Amino acid sequence: MIALTFQTPDGKKTSAEAQPGETLLRVGQRAGQPLEGTCGGQMACATCHVLIDPNYLGHLPTPSAEEEDMLDLVPDATRSSRLACQIVMTERLADMVVRLP
Repeated sequence: MIALTFQTPDGKKTSAEAQPGETLLRVGQRAGQPLEGTCGGQMACATCHVLIDPNYLGHLPTPSAEEEDMLDLVPDATRSSRLACQIVMTERLADMVVRLP
């Protein structure tokens, strides 16, 4: 299992565990986080927008052009913004903090 933490804008933290290969979207939904994933993880919306701890960005693949296009639609996107449906959990992401915008 891969341990990680979700943090809401008001600072509330929720611990979660992921299986290797599972998407961050599914982990967050299972942990009761407000990640809609309206498109079912097909990268056709941005309702699973999250902010990744900058220390972990280098452990993730570069966002695809399609993901970048979706993030362009997010008004509060930052350099650490990603779509949770596109992040596949690996051991390298253990102890990561994921902020919800």
